[in-house]
Amino acid sequence: MAKRYGMVIDLHKCVGCAGCDIACKSENNVTDGFAWSNHILETHGTFPDVQFRYIPTLCNHCEDAPCVANCPTTAMHKSEDGLTLHDASKCIGCRACQVACPYGVIYFNEKAPHPRFMEDDEALIPGVTSTGQETAEASGAPIPYYNPARAETYPDIRPKGIVEKCTFCDHRLAKGELPACVDACPADARLFGDLDDPNSAPAQALAKHDSDVLKPEQGTKPRVFYIRDY
Repeated sequence: MAKRYGMVIDLHKCVGCAGCDIACKSENNVTDGFAWSNHILETHGTFPDVQFRYIPTLCNHCEDAPCVANCPTTAMHKSEDGLTLHDASKCIGCRACQVACPYGVIYFNEKAPHPRFMEDDEALIPGVTSTGQETAEASGAPIPYYNPARAETYPDIRPKGIVEKCTFCDHRLAKGELPACVDACPADARLFGDLDDPNSAPAQALAKHDSDVLKPEQGTKPRVFYIRDY
Protein backbone atom coordinates (compact mmCIF):
# COMPACT_ATOMS: atom_id res chain seq x y z
CA MET A 1 0.00 0.00 0.00
CA ALA A 2 1.33 3.44 -0.91
CA LYS A 3 2.36 5.73 1.92
CA ARG A 4 2.14 9.49 2.27
CA TYR A 5 5.58 10.28 3.55
CA GLY A 6 6.20 13.51 5.44
CA MET A 7 8.42 15.09 8.07
CA VAL A 8 7.75 17.08 11.22
CA ILE A 9 10.53 19.26 12.63
CA ASP A 10 10.16 20.18 16.30
CA LEU A 11 11.81 23.59 16.59
CA HIS A 12 11.63 23.40 20.38
CA LYS A 13 13.92 20.36 20.34
CA CYS A 14 16.23 21.57 17.57
CA VAL A 15 19.58 22.74 18.99
CA GLY A 16 20.85 24.29 15.76
CA CYS A 17 23.85 21.98 15.53
CA ALA A 18 23.55 21.47 11.74
CA GLY A 19 24.18 17.75 12.18
CA CYS A 20 21.37 17.19 9.68
CA ASP A 21 23.20 19.25 7.07
CA ILE A 22 26.44 17.31 7.55
CA ALA A 23 24.71 13.92 7.52
CA CYS A 24 22.91 14.81 4.29
CA LYS A 25 26.11 15.86 2.53
CA SER A 26 27.84 12.64 3.58
CA GLU A 27 24.92 10.34 2.72
CA ASN A 28 24.22 11.87 -0.69
CA ASN A 29 27.74 12.85 -1.85
CA VAL A 30 26.64 16.49 -2.07
CA THR A 31 29.21 18.86 -3.55
CA ASP A 32 30.57 22.10 -2.08
CA GLY A 33 28.16 25.01 -2.29
CA PHE A 34 25.09 22.77 -2.44
CA ALA A 35 22.93 22.05 0.60
CA TRP A 36 20.08 19.59 0.17
CA SER A 37 19.63 20.01 3.92
CA ASN A 38 20.03 23.64 4.92
CA HIS A 39 18.74 26.22 7.39
CA ILE A 40 17.35 29.73 7.69
CA LEU A 41 18.73 32.09 10.34
CA GLU A 42 16.51 34.94 11.52
CA THR A 43 17.25 37.67 14.05
CA HIS A 44 14.57 40.16 15.08
CA GLY A 45 14.51 43.06 17.50
CA THR A 46 16.97 45.50 19.01
CA PHE A 47 19.42 44.65 21.78
CA PRO A 48 18.72 43.63 24.49
CA ASP A 49 15.29 42.51 23.29
CA VAL A 50 16.45 40.23 20.47
CA GLN A 51 14.87 37.06 19.15
CA PHE A 52 16.75 34.44 17.16
CA ARG A 53 15.31 31.64 15.04
CA TYR A 54 17.03 28.65 13.45
CA ILE A 55 14.81 26.93 10.89
CA PRO A 56 16.06 23.70 9.26
CA THR A 57 15.08 23.40 5.60
CA LEU A 58 15.05 20.78 2.85
CA CYS A 59 12.89 19.89 -0.13
CA ASN A 60 9.27 20.10 1.04
CA HIS A 61 8.09 17.27 -1.24
CA CYS A 62 5.01 19.36 -1.95
CA GLU A 63 1.76 17.68 -2.86
CA ASP A 64 1.24 20.32 -5.57
CA ALA A 65 4.90 20.61 -6.53
CA PRO A 66 5.54 23.46 -9.00
CA CYS A 67 8.86 21.86 -9.97
CA VAL A 68 6.97 18.80 -11.20
CA ALA A 69 4.29 20.84 -12.96
CA ASN A 70 6.90 22.88 -14.84
CA CYS A 71 9.33 20.12 -15.83
CA PRO A 72 9.00 19.63 -19.63
CA THR A 73 10.44 16.09 -19.63
CA THR A 74 8.88 14.59 -16.46
CA ALA A 75 12.39 14.28 -15.03
CA MET A 76 11.00 15.86 -11.89
CA HIS A 77 8.11 13.66 -10.83
CA LYS A 78 6.04 12.36 -7.93
CA SER A 79 6.49 8.80 -6.69
CA GLU A 80 3.67 6.53 -5.57
CA ASP A 81 4.48 7.46 -1.98
CA GLY A 82 4.37 11.18 -2.72
CA LEU A 83 8.10 11.81 -2.85
CA THR A 84 9.25 14.50 -5.27
CA LEU A 85 12.03 12.76 -7.16
CA HIS A 86 14.30 13.51 -10.09
CA ASP A 87 15.17 11.21 -12.99
CA ALA A 88 18.65 12.33 -14.04
CA SER A 89 18.41 10.41 -17.33
CA LYS A 90 15.49 12.60 -18.44
CA CYS A 91 16.91 15.94 -17.24
CA ILE A 92 17.86 18.36 -20.01
CA GLY A 93 19.22 21.03 -17.66
CA CYS A 94 16.62 23.65 -18.58
CA ARG A 95 16.29 24.66 -14.90
CA ALA A 96 12.52 25.24 -15.20
CA CYS A 97 12.08 23.33 -11.94
CA GLN A 98 14.63 25.52 -10.19
CA VAL A 99 12.86 28.69 -11.33
CA ALA A 100 9.47 27.31 -10.29
CA CYS A 101 10.50 26.20 -6.79
CA PRO A 102 9.57 28.93 -4.27
CA TYR A 103 11.87 27.46 -1.61
CA GLY A 104 15.24 27.60 -3.38
CA VAL A 105 16.06 23.95 -2.68
CA ILE A 106 16.96 22.80 -6.21
CA TYR A 107 20.58 23.08 -7.34
CA PHE A 108 22.07 23.06 -10.84
CA ASN A 109 25.45 21.56 -11.70
CA GLU A 110 26.97 24.27 -13.89
CA LYS A 111 30.26 22.38 -13.86
CA ALA A 112 31.57 19.02 -12.81
CA PRO A 113 30.93 18.56 -9.06
CA HIS A 114 33.51 18.30 -6.30
CA PRO A 115 36.12 20.49 -8.00
CA ARG A 116 38.38 20.57 -4.94
CA PHE A 117 38.90 16.84 -5.31
CA MET A 118 38.62 16.52 -9.09
CA GLU A 119 40.69 19.55 -10.08
CA ASP A 120 42.90 20.54 -7.13
CA ASP A 121 46.44 19.50 -8.03
CA GLU A 122 48.37 22.08 -6.03
CA ALA A 123 49.34 21.40 -2.41
CA LEU A 124 48.91 24.21 0.08
CA ILE A 125 52.36 23.38 1.47
CA PRO A 126 54.36 21.37 -1.12
CA GLY A 127 55.81 18.19 0.34
CA VAL A 128 53.73 18.56 3.51
CA THR A 129 50.01 18.72 2.65
CA SER A 130 48.12 16.69 0.07
CA THR A 131 46.30 18.02 -2.96
CA GLY A 132 42.59 17.35 -3.38
CA GLN A 133 43.33 14.76 -6.05
CA GLU A 134 45.80 12.96 -3.78
CA THR A 135 43.27 12.93 -0.95
CA ALA A 136 40.61 11.41 -3.20
CA GLU A 137 43.06 8.84 -4.56
CA ALA A 138 44.14 7.85 -1.05
CA SER A 139 40.53 7.24 -0.07
CA GLY A 140 40.06 4.86 -2.99
CA ALA A 141 36.87 6.66 -4.00
CA PRO A 142 35.82 9.60 -6.18
CA ILE A 143 35.64 11.78 -3.06
CA PRO A 144 36.88 11.07 0.49
CA TYR A 145 33.36 10.99 1.96
CA TYR A 146 31.89 8.91 -0.87
CA ASN A 147 28.80 6.82 -0.08
CA PRO A 148 28.20 4.07 -2.68
CA ALA A 149 24.68 3.42 -1.39
CA ARG A 150 23.48 6.66 -2.97
CA ALA A 151 23.86 5.03 -6.39
CA GLU A 152 21.13 2.49 -5.58
CA THR A 153 18.38 4.81 -6.87
CA TYR A 154 20.11 7.95 -8.19
CA PRO A 155 23.50 8.88 -9.68
CA ASP A 156 26.04 8.65 -6.88
CA ILE A 157 27.69 11.88 -8.06
CA ARG A 158 25.53 14.01 -10.32
CA PRO A 159 27.14 15.12 -13.59
CA LYS A 160 27.46 18.57 -15.08
CA GLY A 161 24.31 19.94 -16.70
CA ILE A 162 21.56 18.54 -14.49
CA VAL A 163 19.74 19.58 -11.32
CA GLU A 164 19.68 17.81 -7.96
CA LYS A 165 17.91 18.07 -4.62
CA CYS A 166 16.80 16.22 -1.48
CA THR A 167 14.99 12.93 -2.10
CA PHE A 168 14.03 12.19 1.52
CA CYS A 169 16.81 9.58 1.12
CA ASP A 170 14.56 7.39 -1.04
CA HIS A 171 17.33 4.77 -1.23
CA ARG A 172 17.19 4.41 2.55
CA LEU A 173 13.38 4.35 2.65
CA ALA A 174 13.43 1.45 0.19
CA LYS A 175 15.32 -0.56 2.83
CA GLY A 176 13.07 0.47 5.72
CA GLU A 177 15.56 3.04 7.04
CA LEU A 178 14.95 6.66 7.99
CA PRO A 179 16.41 9.61 6.06
CA ALA A 180 19.99 10.33 7.10
CA CYS A 181 19.11 13.73 8.57
CA VAL A 182 16.52 12.10 10.84
CA ASP A 183 18.95 9.41 12.02
CA ALA A 184 21.68 11.97 12.68
CA CYS A 185 19.64 14.45 14.75
CA PRO A 186 20.99 14.25 18.33
CA ALA A 187 17.87 15.90 19.76
CA ASP A 188 15.29 13.75 17.94
CA ALA A 189 13.85 16.95 16.52
CA ARG A 190 12.94 15.31 13.19
CA LEU A 191 10.02 12.92 12.93
CA PHE A 192 9.46 11.01 9.70
CA GLY A 193 6.89 8.53 8.48
CA ASP A 194 3.53 7.93 6.86
CA LEU A 195 1.25 10.89 7.50
CA ASP A 196 -1.77 8.67 6.81
CA ASP A 197 -0.79 6.29 9.63
CA PRO A 198 -2.24 7.72 12.88
CA ASN A 199 0.34 5.75 14.85
CA SER A 200 3.34 7.22 13.04
CA ALA A 201 5.53 9.72 14.88
CA PRO A 202 4.82 12.66 12.55
CA ALA A 203 1.05 12.01 12.50
CA GLN A 204 0.94 11.91 16.30
CA ALA A 205 2.98 15.11 16.57
CA LEU A 206 0.65 16.92 14.15
CA ALA A 207 -2.37 15.71 16.12
CA LYS A 208 -0.88 17.08 19.34
CA HIS A 209 0.57 20.41 18.18
CA ASP A 210 -0.36 23.25 15.87
CA SER A 211 1.91 23.27 12.85
CA ASP A 212 3.25 25.63 10.22
CA VAL A 213 4.79 25.22 6.77
CA LEU A 214 7.11 27.50 4.86
CA LYS A 215 5.45 29.98 2.50
CA PRO A 216 1.87 28.68 2.86
CA GLU A 217 0.70 31.44 0.52
CA GLN A 218 2.34 29.55 -2.37
CA GLY A 219 -0.31 26.83 -2.12
CA THR A 220 2.15 23.99 -2.72
CA LYS A 221 0.97 21.87 0.27
CA PRO A 222 4.39 21.05 1.72
CA ARG A 223 4.94 17.77 3.50
CA VAL A 224 7.55 19.24 5.84
CA PHE A 225 5.84 20.70 8.90
CA TYR A 226 7.16 22.74 11.83
CA ILE A 227 5.84 22.52 15.36
CA ARG A 228 6.54 24.64 18.46
CA ASP A 229 9.37 27.18 18.35
CA TYR A 230 13.14 27.41 18.53
